[in-house]
Amino acid sequence: MTLYYPASLLWVSESTANTLLACYDYPHPEKRGEIIPGYDKDHALRTAKMCAAVALYLGHDEDRVRQYQIACLLHDLGRAGLEQALFGKIWTWAKQQNIPTRPAEWRALYPETPYGEETEAFLVLYEKQLEDLGIAINSWTKEQIEMRLGYARRFRRVIKQLMPVLEQKGIEWSAWMEQVVSYYYYPEKLDDAPDWVHELGEILVACEQLEAYSNRTRGSDYYNRNDESFIDAFNYLESLRDKGQLSNKVLSAVRYLTGQGLFDSILATARNGKLTADDLNFLRSLNSETK
Repeated sequence: MTLYYPASLLWVSESTANTLLACYDYPHPEKRGEIIPGYDKDHALRTAKMCAAVALYLGHDEDRVRQYQIACLLHDLGRAGLEQALFGKIWTWAKQQNIPTRPAEWRALYPETPYGEETEAFLVLYEKQLEDLGIAINSWTKEQIEMRLGYARRFRRVIKQLMPVLEQKGIEWSAWMEQVVSYYYYPEKLDDAPDWVHELGEILVACEQLEAYSNRTRGSDYYNRNDESFIDAFNYLESLRDKGQLSNKVLSAVRYLTGQGLFDSILATARNGKLTADDLNFLRSLNSETK
């Protein structure tokens, strides 16, 4: 069967996509009238395009793919309001101190932390050090911490605020969509989910991380990278497969469609428009499914 991929790789209307991406713009709680532009908009759009293409390739029907793409467009909504300078200062310091930045990693190091209270535990341990860095400990700082260590809680709060917008567009937000969005930070939340939901969660993790590893802006702002490497990206995806968060089936599909060139323009845009001859040679080398 020949699959049809729209040139835009959008299975929702452009108007709907723009409405959803506008949800990332967030009123600053401490500066009346100021809107914090959604930092993750471009990342979310590119990720959602790849995710829908992979889901269709793996046999999900177009109605499900359309709903799934909506979830993928909103998958980083828990970071709406990310204040780049404050967020970066907190998490650059945390990384330098080898402090866990994801809930599962935090609980592995601090198993006594009550589930879902990783943000509070972080502040109990490191409030004084943050103050020494000149960071005021207030509700807004807590939200910047929550964007990583309490992602599920913050996502649920923001999506609840946006329900009127979704309803106005005729978009139904289903429980499985939130499960899919949660999978990277909270894989345990999908332990009892249907296989198809679990697979969609895996696809989102794979495509989001491929985009993030290719994203020049994020590389500079988030990770202190000077350049991006597709080899590193796929090595990371393979590490996620090795620890059980990705299946061979999903990783093979991502490799195959990437090797076919379906994502070239998306990845080039993530790289600020530049793919070298070496990049393209590597991408074409992925042109067979991993068995």
